Amino acid sequence: MNTPDNKITVPAPVQGTPEATGQLDDLLALMARLRVDCPWDKKQSNHSLIPYAIEEAYELGEAVQTDDDEDIKGELGDVLLQVVFHCQMYAEQGRFDMSDVITTLQEKLIRRHPHVFEAETLTDDAAVKVRWDEIKAEEQQSREARGKLKRRLDNTKAGSALMQAQDVQKQASKLGFDWEGVSGAFDKLDEEIAELKHELTDSSTTAVGYDISKANIIDIEKELGDCMFALVNVARKLNFDAETATLTCVHKFKSRFGYIEEQLELAGKRIEDSDIIEMDALWEAAKQYERSS
Repeated sequence: MNTPDNKITVPAPVQGTPEATGQLDDLLALMARLRVDCPWDKKQSNHSLIPYAIEEAYELGEAVQTDDDEDIKGELGDVLLQVVFHCQMYAEQGRFDMSDVITTLQEKLIRRHPHVFEAETLTDDAAVKVRWDEIKAEEQQSREARGKLKRRLDNTKAGSALMQAQDVQKQASKLGFDWEGVSGAFDKLDEEIAELKHELTDSSTTAVGYDISKANIIDIEKELGDCMFALVNVARKLNFDAETATLTCVHKFKSRFGYIEEQLELAGKRIEDSDIIEMDALWEAAKQYERSS
Protein backbone atom coordinates (compact mmCIF):
# COMPACT_ATOMS: atom_id res chain seq x y z
CA MET A 1 0.00 0.00 0.00
CA ASN A 2 1.00 3.65 -0.33
CA THR A 3 3.66 4.76 2.10
CA PRO A 4 4.13 8.36 3.33
CA ASP A 5 6.49 9.09 0.40
CA ASN A 6 3.74 7.90 -1.97
CA LYS A 7 5.54 4.80 -3.20
CA ILE A 8 3.56 1.81 -4.41
CA THR A 9 4.14 -1.31 -2.36
CA VAL A 10 3.55 -4.74 -3.85
CA PRO A 11 2.04 -6.99 -1.14
CA ALA A 12 4.44 -9.62 0.20
CA PRO A 13 3.29 -13.19 -0.43
CA VAL A 14 2.00 -15.07 2.59
CA GLN A 15 4.33 -17.83 3.75
CA GLY A 16 3.34 -21.38 4.63
CA THR A 17 -0.29 -22.44 4.68
CA PRO A 18 -2.50 -19.37 5.24
CA GLU A 19 -5.63 -19.12 7.36
CA ALA A 20 -8.88 -17.38 6.53
CA THR A 21 -8.80 -14.37 8.87
CA GLY A 22 -11.27 -11.96 7.28
CA GLN A 23 -8.57 -9.24 7.10
CA LEU A 24 -7.89 -7.31 3.87
CA ASP A 25 -4.09 -7.31 4.31
CA ASP A 26 -4.09 -11.10 4.67
CA LEU A 27 -6.20 -11.40 1.52
CA LEU A 28 -3.73 -9.22 -0.40
CA ALA A 29 -0.83 -11.37 0.85
CA LEU A 30 -2.71 -14.51 -0.24
CA MET A 31 -3.26 -13.07 -3.72
CA ALA A 32 0.43 -12.18 -3.93
CA ARG A 33 1.30 -15.80 -3.09
CA LEU A 34 -1.01 -17.10 -5.81
CA ARG A 35 0.70 -14.85 -8.35
CA VAL A 36 3.99 -16.50 -7.41
CA ASP A 37 3.05 -20.16 -7.07
CA CYS A 38 -0.14 -20.81 -9.09
CA PRO A 39 0.53 -21.45 -12.82
CA TRP A 40 -2.91 -20.15 -13.87
CA ASP A 41 -2.78 -17.01 -11.73
CA LYS A 42 0.78 -16.24 -12.87
CA LYS A 43 -0.13 -16.13 -16.55
CA GLN A 44 -3.15 -13.82 -16.20
CA SER A 45 -3.17 -10.17 -17.26
CA ASN A 46 -5.57 -7.31 -16.59
CA HIS A 47 -7.01 -7.84 -20.05
CA SER A 48 -7.41 -11.61 -19.69
CA LEU A 49 -9.46 -11.09 -16.52
CA ILE A 50 -12.09 -8.85 -18.17
CA PRO A 51 -14.52 -11.70 -19.02
CA TYR A 52 -14.28 -13.04 -15.47
CA ALA A 53 -15.10 -9.67 -13.93
CA ILE A 54 -18.20 -9.39 -16.10
CA GLU A 55 -19.24 -12.98 -15.34
CA GLU A 56 -18.81 -12.55 -11.59
CA ALA A 57 -20.93 -9.38 -11.57
CA TYR A 58 -23.77 -11.23 -13.29
CA GLU A 59 -23.45 -14.20 -10.93
CA LEU A 60 -23.69 -11.83 -7.97
CA GLY A 61 -26.91 -10.42 -9.43
CA GLU A 62 -28.35 -13.92 -9.73
CA ALA A 63 -27.31 -14.77 -6.17
CA VAL A 64 -29.03 -11.66 -4.80
CA GLN A 65 -32.18 -12.74 -6.63
CA THR A 66 -32.08 -16.13 -4.89
CA ASP A 67 -31.70 -14.41 -1.47
CA ASP A 68 -29.45 -17.25 -0.28
CA ASP A 69 -26.90 -15.87 2.17
CA GLU A 70 -24.22 -18.47 1.41
CA ASP A 71 -24.51 -17.90 -2.33
CA ILE A 72 -24.44 -14.13 -1.89
CA LYS A 73 -21.34 -14.27 0.34
CA GLY A 74 -19.61 -16.51 -2.18
CA GLU A 75 -20.43 -14.29 -5.15
CA LEU A 76 -19.50 -11.09 -3.29
CA GLY A 77 -16.18 -12.77 -2.56
CA ASP A 78 -15.71 -13.60 -6.22
CA VAL A 79 -16.33 -9.96 -7.18
CA LEU A 80 -13.86 -8.87 -4.49
CA LEU A 81 -11.33 -11.35 -5.90
CA GLN A 82 -11.45 -9.52 -9.21
CA VAL A 83 -10.65 -6.22 -7.47
CA VAL A 84 -7.81 -7.77 -5.47
CA PHE A 85 -6.43 -9.60 -8.52
CA HIS A 86 -6.36 -6.44 -10.64
CA CYS A 87 -4.81 -4.38 -7.84
CA GLN A 88 -2.07 -6.97 -7.37
CA MET A 89 -1.13 -6.88 -11.04
CA TYR A 90 -1.23 -3.08 -11.28
CA ALA A 91 0.96 -2.89 -8.18
CA GLU A 92 3.41 -5.31 -9.83
CA GLN A 93 3.47 -2.91 -12.80
CA GLY A 94 4.25 0.00 -10.47
CA ARG A 95 1.09 1.88 -11.42
CA PHE A 96 -1.08 1.89 -8.27
CA ASP A 97 -2.18 -0.39 -5.44
CA MET A 98 -5.23 -1.22 -3.34
CA SER A 99 -4.71 1.83 -1.13
CA ASP A 100 -4.95 4.09 -4.19
CA VAL A 101 -8.18 2.41 -5.29
CA ILE A 102 -9.77 2.76 -1.85
CA THR A 103 -8.66 6.39 -1.57
CA THR A 104 -10.06 7.20 -5.03
CA LEU A 105 -13.38 5.61 -4.07
CA GLN A 106 -13.53 7.49 -0.77
CA GLU A 107 -12.82 10.80 -2.50
CA LYS A 108 -15.51 10.13 -5.11
CA LEU A 109 -18.16 9.19 -2.53
CA ILE A 110 -17.43 12.30 -0.47
CA ARG A 111 -17.40 14.52 -3.55
CA ARG A 112 -20.67 13.12 -4.92
CA HIS A 113 -22.59 13.40 -1.64
CA PRO A 114 -22.51 17.11 -0.79
CA HIS A 115 -26.04 16.72 0.64
CA VAL A 116 -24.54 14.42 3.28
CA PHE A 117 -21.16 16.01 4.03
CA GLU A 118 -21.79 19.66 3.12
CA ALA A 119 -24.58 22.22 3.47
CA GLU A 120 -26.60 21.14 0.42
CA THR A 121 -30.14 19.88 1.10
CA LEU A 122 -31.75 17.39 -1.25
CA THR A 123 -35.23 16.16 -0.39
CA ASP A 124 -35.58 12.87 -2.26
CA ASP A 125 -33.72 10.23 -4.26
CA ALA A 126 -34.66 11.87 -7.59
CA ALA A 127 -32.96 15.09 -6.54
CA VAL A 128 -29.93 13.10 -5.39
CA LYS A 129 -29.72 11.43 -8.81
CA VAL A 130 -29.90 14.81 -10.60
CA ARG A 131 -27.13 16.22 -8.40
CA TRP A 132 -25.03 13.06 -8.86
CA ASP A 133 -25.22 13.47 -12.65
CA GLU A 134 -24.31 17.16 -12.36
CA ILE A 135 -21.21 16.31 -10.33
CA LYS A 136 -20.23 13.61 -12.83
CA ALA A 137 -20.51 16.23 -15.60
CA GLU A 138 -18.29 18.59 -13.60
CA GLU A 139 -15.75 15.78 -13.16
CA GLN A 140 -15.78 15.20 -16.90
CA GLN A 141 -15.12 18.91 -17.54
CA SER A 142 -12.20 18.69 -15.14
CA ARG A 143 -10.79 15.70 -17.05
CA GLU A 144 -11.17 17.58 -20.33
CA ALA A 145 -9.35 20.57 -18.83
CA ARG A 146 -6.45 18.19 -18.11
CA GLY A 147 -6.43 17.10 -21.75
CA LYS A 148 -8.51 13.95 -21.21
CA LEU A 149 -10.90 14.68 -24.07
CA LYS A 150 -13.70 12.23 -24.73
CA ARG A 151 -15.75 11.73 -27.84
CA ARG A 152 -19.53 11.91 -27.65
CA LEU A 153 -20.09 8.15 -27.67
CA ASP A 154 -17.42 7.54 -25.03
CA ASN A 155 -20.07 8.42 -22.44
CA THR A 156 -22.17 5.34 -23.15
CA LYS A 157 -22.88 3.00 -20.25
CA ALA A 158 -20.62 0.12 -19.33
CA GLY A 159 -22.21 -3.32 -19.25
CA SER A 160 -22.63 -6.42 -21.35
CA ALA A 161 -22.08 -6.25 -25.10
CA LEU A 162 -25.84 -6.07 -25.67
CA MET A 163 -26.26 -3.26 -23.14
CA GLN A 164 -23.40 -1.27 -24.64
CA ALA A 165 -24.67 -1.83 -28.19
CA GLN A 166 -28.14 -0.56 -27.33
CA ASP A 167 -26.87 2.46 -25.43
CA VAL A 168 -24.36 3.51 -28.10
CA GLN A 169 -27.15 3.30 -30.70
CA LYS A 170 -29.40 5.37 -28.45
CA GLN A 171 -26.74 8.05 -28.04
CA ALA A 172 -26.02 8.09 -31.79
CA SER A 173 -29.75 8.48 -32.42
CA LYS A 174 -29.83 11.58 -30.20
CA LEU A 175 -27.17 13.04 -32.50
CA GLY A 176 -29.28 12.36 -35.59
CA PHE A 177 -27.50 9.19 -36.74
CA ASP A 178 -30.48 6.84 -37.03
CA TRP A 179 -33.28 5.59 -39.27
CA GLU A 180 -36.72 7.11 -38.89
CA GLY A 181 -38.46 3.76 -38.48
CA VAL A 182 -37.75 0.10 -37.85
CA SER A 183 -37.73 -0.82 -41.56
CA GLY A 184 -34.22 0.61 -42.00
CA ALA A 185 -32.99 -1.44 -39.07
CA PHE A 186 -34.52 -4.60 -40.56
CA ASP A 187 -32.89 -3.85 -43.92
CA LYS A 188 -29.53 -3.46 -42.19
CA LEU A 189 -30.04 -6.76 -40.35
CA ASP A 190 -30.80 -8.54 -43.64
CA GLU A 191 -27.71 -6.95 -45.19
CA GLU A 192 -25.45 -8.10 -42.34
CA ILE A 193 -26.83 -11.65 -42.36
CA ALA A 194 -26.21 -11.82 -46.12
CA GLU A 195 -22.62 -10.65 -45.59
CA LEU A 196 -22.08 -13.32 -42.93
CA LYS A 197 -23.44 -16.03 -45.21
CA HIS A 198 -21.24 -14.75 -48.03
CA GLU A 199 -18.16 -14.86 -45.82
CA LEU A 200 -18.93 -18.45 -44.90
CA THR A 201 -19.87 -19.53 -48.42
CA ASP A 202 -16.78 -17.84 -49.85
CA SER A 203 -14.29 -20.19 -48.25
CA SER A 204 -15.86 -22.81 -46.05
CA THR A 205 -18.79 -24.53 -47.76
CA THR A 206 -18.65 -28.30 -47.75
CA ALA A 207 -21.09 -31.01 -48.67
CA VAL A 208 -22.39 -31.12 -45.10
CA GLY A 209 -22.34 -27.44 -44.23
CA TYR A 210 -19.66 -25.00 -43.14
CA ASP A 211 -16.10 -25.95 -42.24
CA ILE A 212 -14.99 -23.08 -40.04
CA SER A 213 -11.41 -24.39 -39.98
CA LYS A 214 -11.10 -23.40 -43.65
CA ALA A 215 -12.66 -19.97 -43.19
CA ASN A 216 -11.28 -16.57 -42.24
CA ILE A 217 -12.08 -16.67 -38.53
CA ILE A 218 -11.40 -12.97 -37.94
CA ASP A 219 -13.72 -11.85 -40.74
CA ILE A 220 -16.45 -14.26 -39.64
CA GLU A 221 -16.27 -12.94 -36.09
CA LYS A 222 -16.62 -9.39 -37.39
CA GLU A 223 -19.65 -10.32 -39.48
CA LEU A 224 -21.24 -12.13 -36.53
CA GLY A 225 -20.74 -9.01 -34.43
CA ASP A 226 -22.33 -6.89 -37.16
CA CYS A 227 -25.37 -9.18 -37.22
CA MET A 228 -25.83 -9.03 -33.47
CA PHE A 229 -25.36 -5.26 -33.42
CA ALA A 230 -27.97 -4.90 -36.17
CA LEU A 231 -30.43 -7.10 -34.28
CA VAL A 232 -29.98 -4.97 -31.16
CA ASN A 233 -30.86 -1.99 -33.34
CA VAL A 234 -34.12 -3.70 -34.31
CA ALA A 235 -34.89 -4.26 -30.63
CA ARG A 236 -34.20 -0.62 -29.85
CA LYS A 237 -36.40 0.63 -32.69
CA LEU A 238 -39.21 -1.61 -31.39
CA ASN A 239 -38.71 -0.16 -27.88
CA PHE A 240 -37.48 -3.44 -26.40
CA ASP A 241 -34.42 -3.89 -24.22
CA ALA A 242 -32.09 -6.31 -26.02
CA GLU A 243 -30.52 -7.54 -22.77
CA THR A 244 -33.88 -8.32 -21.19
CA ALA A 245 -35.16 -10.02 -24.34
CA THR A 246 -32.04 -12.20 -24.52
CA LEU A 247 -32.19 -13.09 -20.84
CA THR A 248 -35.85 -14.07 -21.29
CA CYS A 249 -34.78 -16.39 -24.09
CA VAL A 250 -31.99 -17.87 -21.97
CA HIS A 251 -34.38 -18.61 -19.10
CA LYS A 252 -36.89 -20.10 -21.54
CA PHE A 253 -34.23 -22.33 -23.08
CA LYS A 254 -33.07 -23.52 -19.66
CA SER A 255 -36.66 -24.24 -18.62
CA ARG A 256 -37.42 -26.24 -21.76
CA PHE A 257 -34.18 -28.18 -21.57
CA GLY A 258 -34.95 -28.94 -17.93
CA TYR A 259 -38.29 -30.34 -19.08
CA ILE A 260 -36.45 -32.63 -21.51
CA GLU A 261 -34.21 -33.91 -18.72
CA GLU A 262 -37.19 -34.48 -16.40
CA GLN A 263 -39.15 -36.42 -19.00
CA LEU A 264 -36.18 -38.60 -19.89
CA GLU A 265 -35.58 -39.31 -16.19
CA LEU A 266 -39.23 -40.32 -15.78
CA ALA A 267 -38.70 -42.72 -18.66
CA GLY A 268 -35.65 -44.19 -16.92
CA LYS A 269 -33.21 -42.71 -19.41
CA ARG A 270 -30.21 -40.43 -19.23
CA ILE A 271 -29.92 -37.47 -21.54
CA GLU A 272 -26.60 -38.86 -22.77
CA ASP A 273 -28.50 -41.92 -24.06
CA SER A 274 -31.01 -39.85 -26.02
CA ASP A 275 -30.67 -38.43 -29.53
CA ILE A 276 -31.61 -35.19 -31.25
CA ILE A 277 -34.87 -36.62 -32.66
CA GLU A 278 -36.15 -37.64 -29.23
CA MET A 279 -34.95 -34.45 -27.60
CA ASP A 280 -36.53 -32.30 -30.32
CA ALA A 281 -39.87 -34.05 -29.80
CA LEU A 282 -39.62 -33.37 -26.06
CA TRP A 283 -38.70 -29.76 -26.83
CA GLU A 284 -41.96 -29.36 -28.74
CA ALA A 285 -43.77 -31.01 -25.81
CA ALA A 286 -42.15 -28.47 -23.50
CA LYS A 287 -43.51 -25.66 -25.66
CA GLN A 288 -47.00 -27.17 -25.46
CA TYR A 289 -46.65 -27.52 -21.70
CA GLU A 290 -45.75 -23.81 -21.44
CA ARG A 291 -48.85 -22.81 -23.37
CA SER A 292 -51.13 -24.92 -21.23
CA SER A 293 -49.73 -23.84 -17.87
